[in-house]
Amino acid sequence: MAKVLIFLADGFEEIEGLTVVDILRRAGIDVITVSITDKDEVVGSHKIRLTADTTIGALDFTKGDMIVLPGGMPGTKNLEACDSLMQQVDAYIKEGKKVSAICAAPTILGHRGHLKGIKACCYPGLEGELAGAEVSYDAVSVAGNIITSRGLGTAIPFALAITESLIDKAMADKIADSVVYSGVR
Repeated sequence: MAKVLIFLADGFEEIEGLTVVDILRRAGIDVITVSITDKDEVVGSHKIRLTADTTIGALDFTKGDMIVLPGGMPGTKNLEACDSLMQQVDAYIKEGKKVSAICAAPTILGHRGHLKGIKACCYPGLEGELAGAEVSYDAVSVAGNIITSRGLGTAIPFALAITESLIDKAMADKIADSVVYSGVR
């Protein structure tokens, strides 16, 4: 079974992080929420407090199959300022492991040079920070081992694209039907 690591920083967009957790767990995917600090409590951009499953210091990155970076502000900036996480993002991409980012978080991948020559999307107005990418305005862009998405309104199709990439389209369709999702994918 695939193991997905979702990184939470103070100021993350709650719906972008928690929708992914919910959809993936419905699909039977092992999801671990990870605080990027030494505290397991994380406060989202709309002041919603939650307890992460673990902290970055206690995490064994080798057990993960995918890193997910939710957006939001200042959550995205806080993720990008976490050196140990950025080293692992680079390592995952170098190893061909999957990395997914939504909203403002795809800019992190752009800043790190991981989007050169591939299709990627992000929150409207931040496209200039997708350095070298073929900018897409689709709800979700899948380019090899990198999945990007535009924002809160695309959280469900983003989570379904992750499900499809880790399991298959049939499972993504089954989950979409079970949550009565009929939007664009």
